Amino acid sequence: MSYRILTINPGSTSTKVGLFNGEKLEFSVNVSHDAEKLAEFASVSDQLPYRKEVILSELEKAGIDLATVDAYVGRGGGLLAVEGGTYEVGQVLLDHAKRGANGIQHPAQLGSQLANEFAKKYGKPAFVVNPPDTDEFIIEARMTGIKGVYRQSHLHALNLKETAIRHSQLNGVKYEDANYIVCHIGGGVSISAHRKGKMIDGNDIVTGDGPMAPTRCGSVPAAQMIRYAYDHPDKKETLSLTTKTGGFVSHLGTSDALDVFNRAEAGDKEAKLIWNTMTYQIIRYIGSMATVLHGQVDGILLGGGMVHNKKLVADITEACSWIAPVSAYPGEFELEAMAAGAIRVLDGVEAAKEYTGVPCWTPNELAE
Repeated sequence: MSYRILTINPGSTSTKVGLFNGEKLEFSVNVSHDAEKLAEFASVSDQLPYRKEVILSELEKAGIDLATVDAYVGRGGGLLAVEGGTYEVGQVLLDHAKRGANGIQHPAQLGSQLANEFAKKYGKPAFVVNPPDTDEFIIEARMTGIKGVYRQSHLHALNLKETAIRHSQLNGVKYEDANYIVCHIGGGVSISAHRKGKMIDGNDIVTGDGPMAPTRCGSVPAAQMIRYAYDHPDKKETLSLTTKTGGFVSHLGTSDALDVFNRAEAGDKEAKLIWNTMTYQIIRYIGSMATVLHGQVDGILLGGGMVHNKKLVADITEACSWIAPVSAYPGEFELEAMAAGAIRVLDGVEAAKEYTGVPCWTPNELAE
């Protein structure tokens, strides 16, 4: 049976919406939101009625009858750590998304809330698929050299896992039977190790871990960072280096990766150094994930917007193809991933999971 699925992916100033008939994308739109209007709302979740009406207006213009949709899927932000999979939207999930139970205010919180708004009106199910807080880390990946400080799983889980699933299907194998190093290289850079269908390790893109990225500082020497924080008493400004003002922005004053690459190619020495440093760090983290998998790697998969850059792909391939074949999947599969997750549940290939609100891991487990 071919199901019709509406997918909703809220961003900072826009919301991507896609209507799928089975795995075929029938309609998509990137709905823009007025920045001044968004600034009027005290919290991300307060934007819900406004974003809903704007989306409904676009769907009405396209002549889309929401009554014909079989399921609604939203990006699952604001949740506590969960295992990967497709989760049915319930009251606990909605409560956590609304307040941002993970402590991070992000437009992705609106995904499940918007999906639920449409689903309850038409009596259909609402889901989230591999939310940003998907956490399948092994215990050793969580530990640090400071008691009470633990690494957490904040990655582009939706696109990372979907890239691995699609690569597996193309090669006639099951995701659950393969080992991959999967990278998302875009505004943030996620490098992850996937072992037999589980994302067992990766860098925390929220707290300043992993490679430098256009707006993110990546891993930095701890003592120097502590001294920097002492010398710069504005805590918000210092913390913003991890996700907003680090990386390309800190060094070059721009987050435009294409601009930095073009400047580097034109002979700008600083731009070339920063671009090459990012590439070097990506390669280094890919290598570290290879050791996590004990060298048993079936493929290195590259996704994200910067993978459109052929030189970047060539440089990574040259450095890493001795580990495993490198495959490039430019762009993102986020809308497709959400639709595919819902279809797997509707087809009975996998069961929908319940979000209980209990994180899949806490430091208390160390004492057990």
